[in-house]
Amino acid sequence: MPDKTSTPHATPSHTSEGYHRALNKRQIQMISIGGAIGTGLFLGAGGRLQAVGPSLALIYLVCGIFCFLMLRALGELVMYRPTSGSFVSYTLEFLGPKASYIAGAMSFFNWAMTGIVDITAVALYMHFWGTFAHMPQWVFAMLALLLITGMNLIGVKWFGEMEFWFSLIKIVALVLFLVIGSAILGLRVPVDHHTTGLNLITQHGGWFPHGILPALALTQGVIFAYSGIEMIGTAAGECQDVRTVLPTAINNVMWRIAIFYVGTVTLLVLLLPWSAYQAGTSPFVTFFSHLGISGVDTIMNIVVLTAALSSLNSGLYSTGRVLRALALNGSAPRYLTHMSKQSVPSAAILTTVGIYLVGVFLNYLLPSQIFEIVLNLASLGIISTWCFILLSQIKLRQAINAGRIAPTGFAMPGAPFTSWATILFFCSIIVLMAFDYPTGSFSVACIPILAIILFVGWKTFSHKPIHPVPPTQSSITLTDDLLGTSDIPSKPD
Repeated sequence: MPDKTSTPHATPSHTSEGYHRALNKRQIQMISIGGAIGTGLFLGAGGRLQAVGPSLALIYLVCGIFCFLMLRALGELVMYRPTSGSFVSYTLEFLGPKASYIAGAMSFFNWAMTGIVDITAVALYMHFWGTFAHMPQWVFAMLALLLITGMNLIGVKWFGEMEFWFSLIKIVALVLFLVIGSAILGLRVPVDHHTTGLNLITQHGGWFPHGILPALALTQGVIFAYSGIEMIGTAAGECQDVRTVLPTAINNVMWRIAIFYVGTVTLLVLLLPWSAYQAGTSPFVTFFSHLGISGVDTIMNIVVLTAALSSLNSGLYSTGRVLRALALNGSAPRYLTHMSKQSVPSAAILTTVGIYLVGVFLNYLLPSQIFEIVLNLASLGIISTWCFILLSQIKLRQAINAGRIAPTGFAMPGAPFTSWATILFFCSIIVLMAFDYPTGSFSVACIPILAIILFVGWKTFSHKPIHPVPPTQSSITLTDDLLGTSDIPSKPD
């Protein structure tokens, strides 16, 4: 198998980094939806409703607004220069090699932890069925990992197709829940002997049954629920027509957040008392099981199982490309630059799978605690990644205002004020995590350990780019070259 570490020139079918432009508009649009709907909603919302009650909907709304602003910042960067290296490449260009190294390393840490969360979620969902109740949790984690690894190694076209159908199933399921739930609420049909409506909130402690501080402390879990929305920036590097597809895909995220997160959680607490939901069980499975309709809860469990596989699929895709971008920058082992004949970063993908195997082992050691522990650790990586995206966008806008770079045509609204406000919000979440004892406090306590690991890693590698970032003054030419707008084939090869 040839060792394709880099390709110096883009072609109509390949990017300058050697990736195959095989993702079409249909797949990119669905990836953008799937990235905004993951395990955090389908599984994590149950435990969060139990912890803070109806206020979870308000937390989703506030966090969703700032996450959307982060995504708009990423959109401006992508329209300036599409790349599968995404924020690692942008951070290198605008903030320097140290920042790029930290951004990539923390993103890898985020997705490594998220992958462990997802394989844990798959195992938990499988235990819903009595037939598998006595099967060890780690067995299902391993089977899920083998399936997703195979799909990512085959080629990006197959990843895109798999993610399209995974995302479609999630969307259809949520729409069905919203339709059925709204009909039950509108017709005032009792659910498990409870009268539906606002009385389920007012009679059970109001919007903040445990107080405001626990709700604020939970924001890191909500941030995790939104993790993955930045993956559209990575996928854009392998998109056939990024200038047409990306702005629409990003702008549509806002209403998806409003409907699928805020609307869904609000509907859940209007249909059942918030205390009916519990950690480790999908709130959707809880709701449909209380309806008493045979088989519906089984169908919904299949859907949430699909959501976990989708998140694992996306995470492995993103991490492989981030790791390779680090290696191309000289900030990771050179073997990670290896590309397979299918134009996928196979070495980086298999290295990530090696980390996920640690998660399989943790499922063996700590089957009951592993989900919440790893979720909190993943939040640190998510927040740092998003902050680097915003800082890079601030530098890009400064260069645009100074006339060194042409406007992208997709400017972040309200920048730089909105950029700095979003960074401040994300940083405040880390402070709030410290009050979420024990898991949040443990995560914050791990920051010095992460800093030491990052320092050792920085000293270990040369940081001499194997695949240099092109100079900013030729960004317009570079973008045209990357996009191949004059002769991109209408269908993927």
